[in-house]
Amino acid sequence: MKIEIQNRTYELPSHEQTLLSALVYIRENIDPTLKFNYNCKSGACGSCALRVNNQETLSCEYKVKDGDKIEPLLHKTDVKNRLKKVESWLHVESLKPMGEASEQKIEQQSDCILCSSCFSACPVLYVKPDFLGPYALTRVWRYIADIREKDKHGFIERVQKEGIWDCTLCGECTLACPAGIDPKADILHLRTKSMQAGYFDPAPPQEFQDDFGFNPNF
Repeated sequence: MKIEIQNRTYELPSHEQTLLSALVYIRENIDPTLKFNYNCKSGACGSCALRVNNQETLSCEYKVKDGDKIEPLLHKTDVKNRLKKVESWLHVESLKPMGEASEQKIEQQSDCILCSSCFSACPVLYVKPDFLGPYALTRVWRYIADIREKDKHGFIERVQKEGIWDCTLCGECTLACPAGIDPKADILHLRTKSMQAGYFDPAPPQEFQDDFGFNPNF
């Protein structure tokens, strides 16, 4: 069995194993300079995320196959900085009790393992490096949907620039997420809430401008 890691081919024993096990084997027996991250080995921490055949995955869960092409995640992203920009924490907490139904509304968005796979899969970051990114926007929706948060407008205001309107809604982030989070749906929710609050896309699609004669500089 052979796999390719950043244009270098390695031969592995021909038996079923996870990609993480294969990487450990390569480093211990073939190439001691090979660098990769891992921690929990159980898909809970996200530190071992990689791209396999152009698709983001966790190396501790992926079963390696002959001919696989391995590469690091794309778009090295400072996730903490983006979360700071959107101020993803409770600001004005009400005394409303959560209850099971309320917890379920934000449970999935709270399951992120910070693997950065959604950022790697996002095509917008190729052309707009300052785009807040899928997880930061999902995190905003998590607090808007939190019944304890009273300052909903503040969150909405912080995602207007380099945020929800820059997303192409391609859904690649949703496909890449190993925790089953759906950033695309969360961004759509944020757009709806934004329009209800009086915000609109500052740059309508070109076809809209062509069909309706819209002039953003008018």
